[in-house]
Amino acid sequence: MSSVTNTINNPDSASETKQFFDRYFTKPISFTSNEVDSVVAFFTKRGFEKDSSVTIASILLQQAKVENKKIFTLLDTLEGLDEVKLNQLIAAILNNNRSKISILGYKRDSQVETAENRNVIL
Repeated sequence: MSSVTNTINNPDSASETKQFFDRYFTKPISFTSNEVDSVVAFFTKRGFEKDSSVTIASILLQQAKVENKKIFTLLDTLEGLDEVKLNQLIAAILNNNRSKISILGYKRDSQVETAENRNVIL
């Protein structure tokens, strides 16, 4: 009788096992609220969308924790970058932390001058 009531309350009898293995290779990492808010605000202030800022903040906070670095020191170094260099750095960081079958990129206009460009009359 107790097994019947247990399956009624918990329809999936393997849910505890699934939760265990879902968290098997992950170690919980915690951050203070002022660190998270500061990093999210840093990127939001520089024109990133809210969701993008949260994603970038979580990756930077995790990496700073792994390397035993202070996140505020990292933000101070990022402060001096202009918009283009910051976008390139963020693309490199996101590519480093995502699956290797896809990458983020951006298009650069070629600045190659050819002889044909000089001969065109408009």
